[in-house]
This record gives sequence, structure tokens and C-alpha cells, in this order.
Amino acid sequence: MDFGGVNSIGVIVCVILNVIAGYVWSHPRVFFKPWWKGIGRGESDTANPNPSLYAWTFLATFIEGVAASLMLTAMGSTTLSSGLVASFFIWLGFVATTNLVNNLFAGRGFKVWAIEAGNHLVYLLITGAILSVWR
Repeated sequence: MDFGGVNSIGVIVCVILNVIAGYVWSHPRVFFKPWWKGIGRGESDTANPNPSLYAWTFLATFIEGVAASLMLTAMGSTTLSSGLVASFFIWLGFVATTNLVNNLFAGRGFKVWAIEAGNHLVYLLITGAILSVWR
């Protein structure tokens, strides 16, 4: 596997854009409240995550970006449309399916799955668009 073809600057740009997109996606005026309720939390529960979660989020997003870059290269994605199609199928084959099974077995249902998997779809579409075109 050739990591030399990974656009490190592009991956970092994708990480920044996707953390911003995740912030918007998880905003209380967007999907936070239905997601919070869907995971069994009430209004009296507080959402004060440990600050180290943000470091883990950046690391995981970076690793996902590198892996997506390698897969997009292997799939021959060099245009915007091919990047979007390839990233959709990466999402469908690896993220949507595993996330669905995990949420169903956890008793969380389709709404939580749609919110969580949708966030990853947006991430992968952004990543696929940028890394396919920016070589």
C-alpha cells in the first residue's frame, strides 16, 4: 500500500471541514435534540463530554480521511462525480450497514441510525469530493 499518494494537506482540510460540518449537524437546532432523545437521554441529562473526546474525534476523522484517500485512489476516482459516487458506496458498504446493525441491536432504531449515518455520509461526500479532485 502506497501512502505516498495520500494528499496530507487535503486530508487535513477535510478534517477541518468535517469537524465544522459535524458541529453544525450536532447543533441543538439541527439534529442534537432528536438524537439525544433517541439514545434515551432526557432534558435533565447534561451533555458535557470529556474534552479528550475532541482529540479522539480529530484523530478518528484523520484516519478515516487517510483510509478514504487510499480507497478513492484504488477506485480510480479523479473527478468530482466519481469521488461522490465512490464515497457514497464506501459509506453504504462500510458505515451505513455496520452502524445500522449496531443501532438496531442497541435498541435505538432507525431515527438514531439515520442521524448518525447521515453525518458520516456528509463527511464522506465532502472527503470524496475534495480528495478525488485535489491530487
